[in-house]
Amino acid sequence: MDSLIDGLSAALLIAGGAFFFAGTLGLLRFPDVYTRLHALTKADNLGLGLVVIGLVLRAESAADVGKLIVIWLLVLTASGAASQLVANWSLARRIRPWTR
Repeated sequence: MDSLIDGLSAALLIAGGAFFFAGTLGLLRFPDVYTRLHALTKADNLGLGLVVIGLVLRAESAADVGKLIVIWLLVLTASGAASQLVANWSLARRIRPWTR
């Protein structure tokens, strides 16, 4: 049973890292601030969720699980607020969305 949980945890951690990598690629490759924000918030939030679930499987106590979930919720809130602020700042500066 432990090897199954360890394998699932490792798979979730690797999948989370893959989403972080995809978000980083989006940041580097997408043409404007709005598409970059979209790539980062979606990929990083999902990546962090997978990493947290993978770490929850390895947690030794309920307190550790609670801390991981609180950290995840705080990062989700901060990420959403920060991306909203950046998008509003960009709109206020009349930065146009990329069009083909």
